[in-house]
Amino acid sequence: MDGYAVVSRAFAGAGPWQLPVTCEQRAGAPAGALAVGEAARIFTGAELPRGADAVVMQEDVVRVGDRVELTAAPVAGNHVRRRGEDLRRGAVALKRGTRLNPFRLGLAAALDLSELLVFKQPRVSLLCTGDELRDAGSASRPGSIPDSNGPSLAALARRAGGIVVRLPRTSDDLTETRAALRRALENSDVVLTVGGVSVGDHDVVKSALEAEGVAIDFWKVKIKPGKPLAFGRVGKTLVLGLPGNPVSAQLTLALFGLPMLRALQGDEKPLPSTVRVRLAKAIVQKPGRLGFYRARLEGDVAHLHDNQASGAPTSMAMADALVMVPEASAGLAAGADAEALRLGDL
Repeated sequence: MDGYAVVSRAFAGAGPWQLPVTCEQRAGAPAGALAVGEAARIFTGAELPRGADAVVMQEDVVRVGDRVELTAAPVAGNHVRRRGEDLRRGAVALKRGTRLNPFRLGLAAALDLSELLVFKQPRVSLLCTGDELRDAGSASRPGSIPDSNGPSLAALARRAGGIVVRLPRTSDDLTETRAALRRALENSDVVLTVGGVSVGDHDVVKSALEAEGVAIDFWKVKIKPGKPLAFGRVGKTLVLGLPGNPVSAQLTLALFGLPMLRALQGDEKPLPSTVRVRLAKAIVQKPGRLGFYRARLEGDVAHLHDNQASGAPTSMAMADALVMVPEASAGLAAGADAEALRLGDL
């Protein structure tokens, strides 16, 4: 506080008390000394003079010349921040596995640390596949669609700390896809493929992965959208084969890929926390898969997007939460409580 530093034991008996102002203590200046019965003009952020144990706010004194008058006796410790009161010596400020953010970087700087030892960022190669894809903004051609997965998935992976390289897209050709994967597997910690992991005649990615020595740990997950998801590894390189539909790709990368990238960096809490929401309208689903429904939150009320199709990027772009409906459930009634994931927390 801006005010006057004093020695509290000087205020015996009944007030008021008058004290001479013998020095001034500014922020950034070394501390002087203060005797019992004296006051020092002090400013916010200044070091407390030696011998002083309290600060009286300037609004609570009357200053006349080089003296101040107080009508209430100060208590030792008033308006004083003591060394170690925020973190005691030996306390842990940032433990191993803590995800850094602007606030934790500020704490590190406050502890006079100019550098921190962190985990290596994983190298991520992103390969989008499909004859139909073209760059957004490029000349259209019959049967083509703009590649919306490349930009969105790269941004998602960077959010989780990945150093992302977007590889040239491949067509639905096994030989071409194998060649692209071979190069990616040599130089990556994580390879993300998009499309081609379903069961269609032209879905060649899963076959290409296996042909390049990738051991598939699992293929298909019981969620909606996002069922055709593949995960495997070769050596130390991890591979996540994402579906091609935009919502399915974004959702599976968010649910599976981002926690994986954070775990690779030692994050002790790689999974997002859920929140409780109340449904504005009913959800009806066919039991058998865990459903993720895109919704906009108003307080704790979830308003579902009208189009929940896996090919509708609007449903993700205009949402801020994923409402979850258990796989055994046929749906939830309007007004029912549900678990949800905030998109900003993924």
